[in-house]
Amino acid sequence: MLYNYLLTRSIKSEAEARDELRESLDKSHELYNYLLLLMIDLTAQQDQVLYENKQKFMPSEEDLHPDMRFVNNWLVARLRDDESLMKFVADRKFTWRDNEVFLRLLLSKVTSSEEYKTYMAMPATDIDSDCEVWRQLLRKVILVDDDLLEEVENRSLYWSVEDLDLMGQFAVKTIARAQRGLEPLRFAQYKDEEDEQFGDKLFALALADQEESTKLIEDFLKRERWDIDRTALFDRVTMLVAIAELRSFPEIPTAVTLNEYIEIAKRFSTPHSGQFVNGVLNSILNHLRDTKQIVKP
Repeated sequence: MLYNYLLTRSIKSEAEARDELRESLDKSHELYNYLLLLMIDLTAQQDQVLYENKQKFMPSEEDLHPDMRFVNNWLVARLRDDESLMKFVADRKFTWRDNEVFLRLLLSKVTSSEEYKTYMAMPATDIDSDCEVWRQLLRKVILVDDDLLEEVENRSLYWSVEDLDLMGQFAVKTIARAQRGLEPLRFAQYKDEEDEQFGDKLFALALADQEESTKLIEDFLKRERWDIDRTALFDRVTMLVAIAELRSFPEIPTAVTLNEYIEIAKRFSTPHSGQFVNGVLNSILNHLRDTKQIVKP
């Protein structure tokens, strides 16, 4: 969002940019929860399919006595029983079931997948396998589905392939936490008020320190004889935000900050941006430590 603001600030105020940031973060948070809901709705759709099979004119033995392990999956039951998640989606009156064609098509892809077949062929299942099948289905079937991307983009102007990928990673990590028995999972809310306000605060700090941080970046670029004018704007903005986080959030370890912004550069900028941002940020981190501007590990 800072990158977008710096490109458009001649026609957009800082207040407008911060409002857009909050809206964007809220929409990303929504998408994360809706991806968890998608597992519930797909399971409910499968339950409906199995019920319809029983109503056939001449149902088979399998139709009459289906294997219900997918419908009774522990993780989905856990999601369904989470009051905060259910309240979140109920307040927004959101459901994937309002597009039954999409949901049935996606379910068909799920039940045709090797991940589903392997799970259904297991002699027995437990919490670990109930979580693992959904972790693999998300990664290999659901999140890479073009129809899901189209559905997501149609539902919100704020959602794109990048948002789907990023929030999908968070959903997969949530499943991994459940698989390891870690608590709390925090399906539907920010950790606390400070967590909710983190993005807005970081944006304001990065903007306030822009001039000083830019000079710091340029000094290190000159020292390494890099051409400042040929440095991607996105890389410079990424480093501005990283410096703000290094300086102003003592509770966040430096390694966490560096890894996060190096990954952002790798993902969204040029092929060499990860290595470039890594080098500059490590030099700046050493300088900030030497000058006692940060003391955290």
